[in-house]
Amino acid sequence: MQSHKQGKLALVLGSLTAFGPLSIDMYLPSLPTIERELHTSTSATQLTLASFFAGLGVAQLAYGPLADRFGRKRPLYGGLVLYILASAGCALAPTIGALVVLRFLQAAGGAAGMVVSRAVVRDLYTGQEAARLLSLLMLVMGAAPILAPMIGAAILAASSWRFIFALLAVFGVACLVAMIIALPETSKGRPAALNLGPNVRILFRDPAFVTYTFAGAFGQAGMFAYISGSPFVLIQLLHLTPTHYGWAFGMNAFGLISASQINRRLLARRTPATLLCRATIVTSLAGIALVVTSLVAKNTLLAVLSSLFVFVGSLGFVGPNATALAMDAHGPRAGLASAVLGSSQFAVSAVASSLVGLLFDGTMRPMAFVMATCASVAWILAHLGAARGSGSARGGAVNVVDEHRGVGHVLGGVGQADP
Repeated sequence: MQSHKQGKLALVLGSLTAFGPLSIDMYLPSLPTIERELHTSTSATQLTLASFFAGLGVAQLAYGPLADRFGRKRPLYGGLVLYILASAGCALAPTIGALVVLRFLQAAGGAAGMVVSRAVVRDLYTGQEAARLLSLLMLVMGAAPILAPMIGAAILAASSWRFIFALLAVFGVACLVAMIIALPETSKGRPAALNLGPNVRILFRDPAFVTYTFAGAFGQAGMFAYISGSPFVLIQLLHLTPTHYGWAFGMNAFGLISASQINRRLLARRTPATLLCRATIVTSLAGIALVVTSLVAKNTLLAVLSSLFVFVGSLGFVGPNATALAMDAHGPRAGLASAVLGSSQFAVSAVASSLVGLLFDGTMRPMAFVMATCASVAWILAHLGAARGSGSARGGAVNVVDEHRGVGHVLGGVGQADP
């Protein structure tokens, strides 16, 4: 019964976390059509993606303190309503300028789900148990990069790009209903949470938080370098068709999901710190293999695809464990910790993906070197954290939500609507 309730909770939280991937990947096939129908340029159309990333990064910093002050669900209500309205607005956008602004607002709403979902996990669990639930969330969230481009392409073939945003609005409504019915309130809020100065200082004076936050951030940055560089490498350089590129992209996403579930099983016998260290070694080796492949006279498709699969798949171990270790000691300020963690990830990822473009030289070397560098930094940080003994020494026992309520009591409310 307990695992059934945990699975239901993971489905709701995973859906909330998937706002970002769905809102990005589903509309990507429609970018040329949007450019043509709104009579604009390629660079202006690409601003709809840039504004979305900006909205995610900025809004997370706002939702964190609000979730600590007012509880988890109240900020989430506001964020979901904003996401729904902005998605509907995107479907009706008359100009590219309006679409850029509405995409920023759409991201600002969806960011609530990303922040609150991590905070709820920390309210309920610590250590290994937190990492296991985060791995389960990745199973739900990881389906988005596989399914979203295919759904977007199917909608585009059958009707207009505007229906993609209409579907995202419907998804927002479904998540709002699911949250009302199945998500318990896990924190009553603290008035002192809005006193940001002391809380931020506590976070950044904790070596475990800083080390593991940026270990996860550099791991994700390697992923963003892959996302930004792989269309050129695989389609133009290695001559995959767009359809075959989609299959390769989906296969790597499947590897990420599979690894996250293997991680969930291994956490019954290993600490998050141990698994994180070993995973970053694998990620670094895959990055180095990409660099070596990029330096040989002739790139081989099999070598590139194999290295990318191992690199992306190993991140299924990095993300959940780094997040659990970073937030382990910060239950009273889990919302702020989640916000800082998420914003740090997007900041480092933005730099990494930009470098791939700035260093472009007509080969796969920029992507390979940026991916390998990010993986190596993640490896160094993971091992520094483990050497300090922070996080792993805290074990993985299930933490109570507060001094009076255990996890079982809170999960007992899953599936019941708020009174």
